[in-house]
Amino acid sequence: MTTTAQIPVRVAALYKFARLDGFEALRAPLAAFCRGRCIKGTLLLAHEGINGTVAGSEEAIAALIDHLQAIEGLAGLEVKHSSAAEMPFHRMKVRLKREIVTMGVEDLDPAASAGTYVAPADWNALISNADTIVIDTRNAYEVSIGTFRGAVDPATASFGEFPAWVKQHRQELEGRKVAMFCTGGIRCEKATAYVKSLGFSQVFHLKGGILKYLEEVPAEESLWHGECFVFDERVSVSHGLAEGEAELCRACRHPLTAEDRLSPRYTAGVACPHCFEARSDEDRARYAERHRQVELAHARGGRRHIGS
Repeated sequence: MTTTAQIPVRVAALYKFARLDGFEALRAPLAAFCRGRCIKGTLLLAHEGINGTVAGSEEAIAALIDHLQAIEGLAGLEVKHSSAAEMPFHRMKVRLKREIVTMGVEDLDPAASAGTYVAPADWNALISNADTIVIDTRNAYEVSIGTFRGAVDPATASFGEFPAWVKQHRQELEGRKVAMFCTGGIRCEKATAYVKSLGFSQVFHLKGGILKYLEEVPAEESLWHGECFVFDERVSVSHGLAEGEAELCRACRHPLTAEDRLSPRYTAGVACPHCFEARSDEDRARYAERHRQVELAHARGGRRHIGS
C-alpha cells in the first residue's frame, strides 16, 4: 500500500511583479483554494504582485499555478519547482503586505523598470567578464553557506539595507556591468529596478535566481560554490535541487555547514559559532531543555519545527 509519506512533495517557489488592484479581495478565496487541496506554505499579496513558496501534491500544485495564472496580471508567473521528502511547511498562510519583498523604497515599479534578464545558460559568461561586478542581494546568513565565485557580499541583515549599501558603493559600480542574483529571482529583480533608478543602464539579473541555475546548469559547468539556503525545513539545496547538508541552529536560526557543526561552540539545539557569544549560560540551559522536549516529541512521531 502506498502512503503519503512515500510520495515526494512538490515545492513551488513563485512570484510575479504586477499591478494587482484590489489584491485584498484575493486573500480569502486563495487561502480556501490552497487549504481545500492540502497545500501548505506562505503566499504574500501586495499592490505590486505576489510572492511565496508552497508545497503539496504534484496535482495540487499544478492546479494552484493554473489558478494563479488565470488571475489578471499574473500570467507568466515565475515558478521554480523542486521536491522534498516530506512536507516542509506546517500550515497555509496568505498575507497582505505593502511589498511582496520589502525594500522600503517608494515609487519603485519592478514590473516596468527591472534590469535585463539573463538565462542560467548565459550567466557564467556574464559573471566571468572582467567588466562585470557581481552582487549577491541576499542576506549575510544566506551567503554564508554558498554563493557564486567572485560575488560581492553586501553583508546585509535585511533586504531593506540594500539601497544604503548601493549608495555607499556607487563609485565601485560606475562604468561597469552590474549583475545581481538571489534565491528565486524576486529580490534581484527589485534590486535591478532600484539600481536603474539611480541612473545605471547596464544592469542584469539571473532569471529564476539561484534555484533555476542549480536546476539547469550541470555541476561540472557550475560557478556556484556551496549550497543555497531555502526558507523551509529542507534548510538548503544543492545542484539539481537535491536537499543539501546544511542544518539550522535551533537557537539563532542561522544555517550551519558541516564545518560549523564541528566547532566546539556548537551544541545541537543550544548554540552555534554564530550565536555562542550572544547567549548566556541561562539562555543555553533554556535552549537545552527546549531541545530535549523537541527530541521527545520527535521520538513520539512529531516533527521538528524550523523555528524550534
